[in-house]
Amino acid sequence: MFLKRIGVILAAMLLVAFGFALGTALITSNASRAPLEIQVAPSDAQAPITETERLFAEIYNRVSPSVVSINVRGRESSTLQVFTSSGTGFVLDKNGYIVTNNHVVDGAVEIEVNFLDGTLTSGEIVGLDPDSDLAVLKVDVPADRLFPATIGDSDQLFIGQTVLAIGSPFNQRWTMTSGIVSALGRTIQGLTQFTVGGVIQTDTAINPGNSGGPLLNLRGEVIGVNSQIISQTRSNSGIGFAVPSNLVKRVANELVTSGRVNYSYLGISSNSEGGITLRMIEALGIPNNMRGVVVETVTEGGPAAQAGLRSASNPRSVRGQRVNTSVDIITAIDGQPVHDMSALVSYLASNTRPGQTVNLTVWRGGQTINIPVVLGARP
Repeated sequence: MFLKRIGVILAAMLLVAFGFALGTALITSNASRAPLEIQVAPSDAQAPITETERLFAEIYNRVSPSVVSINVRGRESSTLQVFTSSGTGFVLDKNGYIVTNNHVVDGAVEIEVNFLDGTLTSGEIVGLDPDSDLAVLKVDVPADRLFPATIGDSDQLFIGQTVLAIGSPFNQRWTMTSGIVSALGRTIQGLTQFTVGGVIQTDTAINPGNSGGPLLNLRGEVIGVNSQIISQTRSNSGIGFAVPSNLVKRVANELVTSGRVNYSYLGISSNSEGGITLRMIEALGIPNNMRGVVVETVTEGGPAAQAGLRSASNPRSVRGQRVNTSVDIITAIDGQPVHDMSALVSYLASNTRPGQTVNLTVWRGGQTINIPVVLGARP
């Protein structure tokens, strides 16, 4: 037994000695290896730059001084709780006017505006327009440190056009993303019961913090103000929306000159898109390529009612679904075709004023009639 124990102890000692020797050998082996031969590019070498990369970089360098990051401290009107939020904006002119989203600065007690060159100043609200979710701020900054953005023509956009966004997603300031115009003529909900028409849809990455920032074409012109996304996670899912620049120009001008925007009012309601359904085509004998806004309800005493437009009536069941068989369908306004509610809302917002007379082309009972309407002001 004693000899057996001695044997076990000697074996263990041999294993330890072997392990130490092996470890020493490994360390010695590592220490004696030659250094890595990393291939380092010459200091004057530069990777080839494509024309697209050059153009994107030029736009970023030219436009980013026009873009501002906005931090807000505010108070909820209903609960009086203090909140902080952030967003984006851009300079409109040398007088220090800046456009952003209404929802970025609504309820603000303090607004902090950050410029690319490091300038940090406070901003004051000039006017808010919850109908379009736009707002104008003013900062007291010397004119030589203000670089106004160039506003483009959103009516010239086309689906598939390359667009860029610059903003502060998740407070990561002056971030540029790229994408295309995915669709035109979308409708989004404003901050009131009214909708915003003619909206641009884009797959350009837009996230919380991009709100109020510019959507740009490849001339570096602002063609929209990034405002909303559709996402179940509150992050980019490839469906973002921008208020068109032609509406932005009108809203900004009126907010600066009068502090509010006076929209014209027709006084009708329709379904979400206002379009013609297959069951309506079957029930009314409407041409299956006809497009327009189906008038569901005419507001009593409103401009449309006074002009003679009618609410939909005389319902009957078509394949188990209720369909009104007496309807007015607006197919054009002032000669401009109207394909859906978005197009009608966009035309009224961008091209008309209260008191103005517009001519509606209306399909009624198989005939096309012309109905002049004197527009009112939104209630």
